This record gives sequence, structure tokens and C-alpha cells, in this order.
Amino acid sequence: MVKPKNMVCLWFDKDAEAAANFYAKTFPESAVHEVFRAPGDYPSGKTGDVLTVQFTVAGIPCIGLNGGPAFSQSEAFSFQIATDSQEETDRYWNAIVGNGGQESACGWCKDRWGVSWQITPRVLTDALMAGGAEASRAFAAMLEMRKIDVAAIEAARRGQG
Repeated sequence: MVKPKNMVCLWFDKDAEAAANFYAKTFPESAVHEVFRAPGDYPSGKTGDVLTVQFTVAGIPCIGLNGGPAFSQSEAFSFQIATDSQEETDRYWNAIVGNGGQESACGWCKDRWGVSWQITPRVLTDALMAGGAEASRAFAAMLEMRKIDVAAIEAARRGQG
């Protein structure tokens, strides 16, 4: 594996490997590449514990660090996954929320490790980029949603919502 020059580093308490495996099975262009074990004891672990995991999420190189409970995830960082249909939107949303995650507003949810995700149908971003009244209607519809409803966004774009 070629080592990327730049990677997203995600801090986990102790479950970086479980999270990486979940991402790899859930999203296309995702894989777990390497698991590194601690060569010695460290503040939040022991020799032989999983220290870091190199993985890819939807084509983005990442490293998961089992750094202990000192830091937690926040909405200041999120993965945004563009979807092409309600079925694809439902699949990712349900995988994250149904695996111990939680729903939020406007297409946002968190996985069980606290990592934030935006599951965003392209129809929504297309509507917002269109500008004008079409964008305003789609935006107003989105503000009322948790998981994005593709049909409702399409209806709002047409002024039928």
C-alpha cells in the first residue's frame, strides 16, 4: 500500500479497529489496510493493544488512533456522503443509525463512535445550487427533515410541497 502524505486522523477511545471495519463493510471504496499494535505501554493502553488503524472511507485515507477518553468527536468534523437515490440514502442512514448511532437534523447522523455523517442526496445539493425560489423551497423542506426525503425535496423544487 502506498502511504498517503495526508490522512484524516480520527481519535477513538479504544474502538478504532471496530469503526474501521464497520466503515469498510458499509461504504464503497473503503477498506482496512493496516493495524498497528503498541510496542510498549502508553497512557491509555498496554503493549500489544491496537494503537492505530489505517483505513479508507469512501476513497479518503484515514488513520484511527486509540488515544483513550481524553478527546471525543464533534460535529466540527463530518464525512459527507453523496447519494443518488432514496434507496442509497436509506441504506447508509440505516446502517449508521441502526448500528448504535443517532439521528440528527438535515441529513446528519452520528455513528456509535460519535463520528458525524451527512448523508446527502445529490438532488438536495443540485436544488441548493440552482438558487432562487427553487433553492429556498428545497432548503425549507430540508430544515424539517432528519433523514433526507428525496421525493419531498423533488416536490419542493417543483413548488409542490
